[in-house]
Amino acid sequence: MSRARVTRLFAKLQTDNPQPVTELNYTSDLELLLAVILSAQATDVGVNKATAKLYPVANTAQAILDLGEDGLKQYISSIGLYNSKAKNIIKTCAILVHEHDGLVPDTREALERLPGVGRKTANVVLNVLFGKPTIAVDTHIFRVGNRTGLAPGKTPLAVEKGLVKVIPKKFMEHAHHWLVLHGRYICTARKPKCHLCPIYDECLWAEKNSAC
Repeated sequence: MSRARVTRLFAKLQTDNPQPVTELNYTSDLELLLAVILSAQATDVGVNKATAKLYPVANTAQAILDLGEDGLKQYISSIGLYNSKAKNIIKTCAILVHEHDGLVPDTREALERLPGVGRKTANVVLNVLFGKPTIAVDTHIFRVGNRTGLAPGKTPLAVEKGLVKVIPKKFMEHAHHWLVLHGRYICTARKPKCHLCPIYDECLWAEKNSAC
C-alpha cells in the first residue's frame, strides 16, 4: 500500500473517530494492566463485569496481594483461564510491590518481566498509559492489517513491524485503537460490514465488492 493511501486511510479513521479509547474500564495504571492481563482470550465486556466487582475491593498491588490467589479467583472466575491468570496476577503484584513501589513500569523490558505480560499486553500498556507509539496486534489488527493490504504478514510480530513502518507518526498515538475498533465492529471476521466502512476506498481487499 502506498504512503499516500496509508495517509488517506488513517485520516479517514481519524475523522470517523477523533479520540478513540480502550473499551476496558479502568481508573488507574494498575487497573488497566490487570484488565489487559485478564482480557487474554476473553471479551472486554466480560473483563469489565469482573473488575467492576474486584476494583472497589482491591485496586492496588498490595491490596491484590492481600486478597491472595484464592481470594482473587472469587472475583475473576467468570473469565476464561482464570486459574492461571490469578496466579500470574499475584506474582505480578508481588514484583510491582517489591521492585517498583507498587507502580506500573513504563518500559517494555520491565513490563515483559511481569508474569502474564507478553509483547501484546506490554504494547497496550505502553500505548494507553504512556503514549508510546506501539501497536498491540490482536486477532482484529492481524486481520485488518492483512485484509486491507496495510501491513500483510504471517505472524502478529510481522504485522506489528509492518504497521510501525508504514503508519505516519502523526497517527501513531491512536492507530492501535482505530485498528482494533475497526476490526471489532466493521472489518469483522465473518460478514465484514464493507457498506459501512469509512476506509472502503483505500482498502485493497480483493473480495470487498462481493462482501457488500
